[in-house]
Amino acid sequence: MSDNPNSPDREFPLQRTRNIGICAHIDAGKTTLTERVLFYTGMIHRIGEVHDGQATTDWMEQERDRGITITSAAVSCSWKQIKSEGLYKAYEGVEQRVNIIDTPGHVDFTAEVERSLRVLDGAVVVFCGVAGVQPQSETVWRQADKYGVPRMVFVNKMDRVGADFANVVEDIREKLGANAAPVLVPIGAEDHLSGQIDVINKKAIVYSDDDALGSTYEVRDLEEGEREVADAAYSALVDQLVDAVDEIGTMFLEEQEITSADVKAALRRATIANKIIPVAGGSAFKNKGVQATLDAVVDYLPSPLDIPAAEGHEPGEEERAVAVPTDDNAKFCSLAFKLWSDKFVGKLVFFRVYSGTVSKGDQVYNPRTRRKERIGRLIQIQADEHKDIETCYAGDIAAVVGIKNITTGDTLCDSTLDVMLEPPSFPEPVISMSVEPRTTADQEKMATALQRLGEEDPTFVVKTDEETGQTIISGMGELHLEIIQDRMRLEFGVETNSGKPQIAYRETITTSSGGEGLLKKQTGGKGQYGHVILSVAPNERGKGLTIENKVVGGSIPKEFINACLSGIREAMISGVVAGYQVIDVHVDLLDGSSHDVDSNEQSFKMAAIFAMKDAFRKAGCKLLEPVMAVECTTPDEFQGDIMGDLNRRRGHIDEIGARNNVNIIKAKVPLAEMFGYSTDIRTLSSGRASYSMEPSHFETVPDKIVEELVEQRGGGVPALA
Repeated sequence: MSDNPNSPDREFPLQRTRNIGICAHIDAGKTTLTERVLFYTGMIHRIGEVHDGQATTDWMEQERDRGITITSAAVSCSWKQIKSEGLYKAYEGVEQRVNIIDTPGHVDFTAEVERSLRVLDGAVVVFCGVAGVQPQSETVWRQADKYGVPRMVFVNKMDRVGADFANVVEDIREKLGANAAPVLVPIGAEDHLSGQIDVINKKAIVYSDDDALGSTYEVRDLEEGEREVADAAYSALVDQLVDAVDEIGTMFLEEQEITSADVKAALRRATIANKIIPVAGGSAFKNKGVQATLDAVVDYLPSPLDIPAAEGHEPGEEERAVAVPTDDNAKFCSLAFKLWSDKFVGKLVFFRVYSGTVSKGDQVYNPRTRRKERIGRLIQIQADEHKDIETCYAGDIAAVVGIKNITTGDTLCDSTLDVMLEPPSFPEPVISMSVEPRTTADQEKMATALQRLGEEDPTFVVKTDEETGQTIISGMGELHLEIIQDRMRLEFGVETNSGKPQIAYRETITTSSGGEGLLKKQTGGKGQYGHVILSVAPNERGKGLTIENKVVGGSIPKEFINACLSGIREAMISGVVAGYQVIDVHVDLLDGSSHDVDSNEQSFKMAAIFAMKDAFRKAGCKLLEPVMAVECTTPDEFQGDIMGDLNRRRGHIDEIGARNNVNIIKAKVPLAEMFGYSTDIRTLSSGRASYSMEPSHFETVPDKIVEELVEQRGGGVPALA
């Protein structure tokens, strides 16, 4: 990397740029926090509320109707720190650029969080001050762990009855195994929430009761009770830094004075290294604590220069890593992490620039397609508003118009730089249903709409059932598919009818077995001949299909090996129990025979399919169903009824606990039994209980239910062990 990685033309140097995501469990207050950030940074001049359908980042009609975030929205703002004790002395009083992606909290839209975290440098994870760590919070945390994203925590809703900052911090430590360190402790709680204690600077930030917008605050000295809290938190923070940062450990052992500037600099390094998680508390809705939390974002979360250089590989050379330095002067390299169909400009491709610059009219190269594309327009996204820009620099997140042959996860780079960055990974769909247009005239429009929506969302899959000819759509949950149908109606003008949701069952084998397939046809003239012998064995759960070619002596000619592999893969699409996809199988291709004249690729492909089906029938195939981790929150008097109902749904109760005068029931329940549960739990509890769920694992389906499924699918080929 060059001595100065900044282009002289860029408005904000890389050191003063933050790319962060705001993520959490549904209803923890992510969008409300984002709205306050935009207001205090001057990007908007009126605070919009989620419940009024006026939030800036919830711009889709479905988001405003339901009061939830469905698609991640990108916004950019600039921030000048409120305290003179900011870490960057060189930039005191100088604005910082903060690019924010507000992500969904509902489990059905977890792919939006996944792809956002893949391209972000840091994250603010929001927790409810009453509920603490909730199921989707854990999912988000694991996603951030996967990509090594440094993060800080904002404990929101400290104004609510039952809010307890210390409990949430302990919850984070216990359930997430995170080294949480309070740096902005709320002053008071519930109706008495008045501000925050700045632990490191030993100051109080108190908000004026006369200013409902939270713009007026006072930074004052601590009172006696506040000083005790600050001293205890500061002492605990120094202890954590002694263990996490070598320099602080050395200073402590040598009994040198550790100043607040030392602590702040060390905490920044520890946060970026994912060793410590700074925690702030406040209330976004009541406009208390947001400004100081923004200071903490600047002080502790990384700039693009603070994180390791992105790494990719040359196409076809997965083992050979290629570093992509964060430098405006390097060759251009970026990752397309999201596609979006905009009714005004067409297909928008959101991308994160890792190195170099790109300008309107430039040609970029896609290593996957081996094609060059011209940049038509460059756009800086402000939720649903588009601002045309001339150039994107390293560390920027923007959108491009004019690229056609592209999918989520593609690399766009300089034509002389042949590198592919790691794409985000996405979970498999767990639910599907049939859809058909209400009128024949809409058939073509529906096909176009489904293709566009499939390009945008990697967890939304469209296929045609070969037996019935129906169009089957699959996704992450009932709400996901409902939103898809809504968007087809509103954005593409297609009214659809849908069938009952179906579960994405899977099949797998329980024992090892051998299989033999022979295709031998003679119809006069050239015939068909293929003969394959193989063995199958259960694979590790989640490992998928692995194949090893053990053919020796040319019993299957080399030119037909690929055809055999293709047949093996095709056989995995449809199992022998009820015709569902087979997962987690290891196949050894062992032997076979060929005919000098009659053998061809198609013959060996079919022989491999026959051999796989033969092996499946002998291998004790079982049907698997998706099981959900369900968490129910209920007052004490309804606990028995809800537990009984979960048991009737084939659920297994894992844990019963209490939190803030309500009972928490954690259970594992098959997805097939959870349709319509939101209505049922409200009925059982007179509307006082709630629940959330997320995919947990696949589990064997009881034989009785297998028989019903086989019957529904027209008989199937039962092969139960």
